Amino acid sequence: MNTDRFEDENPRTSNVTSQSTHVTDEDRDTTCSSECQSNHSKDPFHLSDNEEDSSDIYRPVIKKRCIAVLANDLNLNVSEIAVKKTPRVAYVHSQDLLTKANELIRIEGRAELVHSLIRTYGLLQYLQVVTPRPATQSEILAFHSSDYIQCLQDISAVSDSEDIEEQHKHEVESYGLSYDCPLQKDLLETASLISGASQAASQHIINGLADIVINWYGGWHHAKRDTASGFCYINDVVLCILKLRQQFDKVLYVDIDLHHGDGVEEAFATTSKVMTVSFHKLAPGFFPGSGELNDVGTGRGKYFTVNIPLMDGIKDKEYFSIFTKVMKQVKDRFLPDAIVMQCGADTLSEDPMTSFNLTHFGIAKCVCYMLTWNLPTVLLGGGGYHFPNTAKCWTFLTALAAGKKLPVDIPEHEKISTM
Repeated sequence: MNTDRFEDENPRTSNVTSQSTHVTDEDRDTTCSSECQSNHSKDPFHLSDNEEDSSDIYRPVIKKRCIAVLANDLNLNVSEIAVKKTPRVAYVHSQDLLTKANELIRIEGRAELVHSLIRTYGLLQYLQVVTPRPATQSEILAFHSSDYIQCLQDISAVSDSEDIEEQHKHEVESYGLSYDCPLQKDLLETASLISGASQAASQHIINGLADIVINWYGGWHHAKRDTASGFCYINDVVLCILKLRQQFDKVLYVDIDLHHGDGVEEAFATTSKVMTVSFHKLAPGFFPGSGELNDVGTGRGKYFTVNIPLMDGIKDKEYFSIFTKVMKQVKDRFLPDAIVMQCGADTLSEDPMTSFNLTHFGIAKCVCYMLTWNLPTVLLGGGGYHFPNTAKCWTFLTALAAGKKLPVDIPEHEKISTM
């Protein structure tokens, strides 16, 4: 597969229904006029060339690489972040947010590991700590349907999961609240607080109080307008972007999670004001099974969606090479005003997903590259199911954003070593 070719030779219309127009801006339209069709008859970003990638980019997983990398492997220095001035960095956190996020069934205990390691390294002294509030119902309804949110509200009021399934069986099935999105008490309250955290990150940027805002509790990129999906109930990423759009004309969304950022892509597939770029695994039977190279958006949003499907076994060097090649062209053609980056850590070599062979250093290089753009940036969490390694990775990224050096091989924290 030639990952350099993003030109849509066989356009395939995105599965965005008319309901998705709930996410609006002055540029949104699900049908192109004749003038619009003419303007988009060719890829406006010219994201194509005739080079052929080496087959060595994709290698079978022969031996998993430990998350710790040797000192002589390191060629990234904090000074390489070409910022015009020392960035002001904020960190979204509260004890209530930590408690709620830490109880999420699929990632139970992860939030505490992440925050504990960041605190233990003394990084909080270099960060503005932003205390979030829950997203209001009107804020959530900027993207999600009222029927779906009402269902979450009804479910949250029932304490026993068996009672929920008995009383709301039809809703549970129709709204995707099943195996990969398990029911639990206070579900809407928890999801609203996490979404409020991502909106707080955007608002802090809008208020001009920080250049980079971190919310490792966020990044739930699979939730759709009226369905839960892939452990995600409310799409805090979409709400974060919509908030930024109140101040910034063009917002770039970059997703380096192992899984395709399908919910975010679908939300903005028909607008030219938000460009979504997703680097992910695409394989038969692998969730969510979307994000092909020729999925490029639709209507006025055609060619404002970029998908880079990658194969198992890819390592830091090859991943970063592809990442920078794509993002250089995106920057030149889209000229964004702000960035939202989802930093899922399920691409790490020891993650239970056992797919990509990245280290936290490889992920850091991609984040570092985006920070060199010197644009207002929100960094979000996402996947990451080897909790100690995810904590190490996001602690490393936090230090990187704050301009502080950490050992490449982050030692075990008290809580991590007991797992």
